[in-house]
Amino acid sequence: MDSGVHLTPVRIKLVAIHAMENRPTTMSNFSRNAVRATLLAFFFLLGSQVPTYSQDQSQGTIRVNVNLVLLDATVKTKDGQIKADLKKDDFEVREDGVVQKLDVFSRDELPLDVALVLDLSDSIDPFLEPLREAATVALSALKPNDQVALFTFATEAQLRMPLTKDKNKVADQITTFIARGATNINDGIFVAAEYLLKQPPEGRRVIILISDDVGTDAGGQGTADIVTEAIASDSVLYNLKIPGDNPAGTLLHSAMTPGLVNIRKVMDATGGEMFDVRNVANLDAVFSALIQRIKTRYTLGYYTMANGAQGKPHKLDVRLASSFGKKGRDYSILAKNGYYVH
Repeated sequence: MDSGVHLTPVRIKLVAIHAMENRPTTMSNFSRNAVRATLLAFFFLLGSQVPTYSQDQSQGTIRVNVNLVLLDATVKTKDGQIKADLKKDDFEVREDGVVQKLDVFSRDELPLDVALVLDLSDSIDPFLEPLREAATVALSALKPNDQVALFTFATEAQLRMPLTKDKNKVADQITTFIARGATNINDGIFVAAEYLLKQPPEGRRVIILISDDVGTDAGGQGTADIVTEAIASDSVLYNLKIPGDNPAGTLLHSAMTPGLVNIRKVMDATGGEMFDVRNVANLDAVFSALIQRIKTRYTLGYYTMANGAQGKPHKLDVRLASSFGKKGRDYSILAKNGYYVH
């Protein structure tokens, strides 16, 4: 049935401001990432025919020949509680300091693609069985059309199961692994983002890093490269930090290894956050809380007048209407902090 709302693909390049300002990128690498992000936006807008996106549904179409900027946001009170009852008019998005008119607003309506990135280094072995049980419970809260892919990493990162709607199959796979080797978190995140970038975009994308976060191998990608790939794939990084069985020698080795990914910087750039499992007995509850947090995110979008000819990154600032108080004092918002049109 034709909804009367039509999306025409446009081309837009989104990369993190952090990556653009701090990464000494060669032209070949920049061009590669630009092409990837352009294709991502092209196919996203081609496939996302969602009537609830359009503010002007009475007119029957979403405007074309302009650039649509989309971002997800989590809103918390000053006490850290999620604000889950907000409306479109409660939000204000600024691009380079200028308030934008929101044309897109939704909450857990789009399908979700989740990439689980599981640490299989030596220190994780005691936690694989409870992790399988926790994953079964947590992933069951996803919508039927949501998909999950499974990656593992130790010395190298691997795709173990491509995107599937069978969440139990993903959870059951976890206990078949043997944990051994180094901890190459860098490549684990990067390979997952690279995979999502190549998939037909059908909704929101999240990468969930499951690790004790004690890296011992910097792999082939640095923090700026990982941020760029995550933003290009339109993915948000979450970190389920679990206890690890790490002797003092491993902790010392990690502290002395150069080039390890700064997980916090990737989360800040993409709008994600960390969920810390301090006691394995709480793994079920914390994993489920992470999934619920993803489901509370708001999707916001506006049409920008920015174009690649301007040749500069564009800063994003998401806040609530003045009646909610001051951002940073009365509430906080987790969202990506910029984009670049190429």
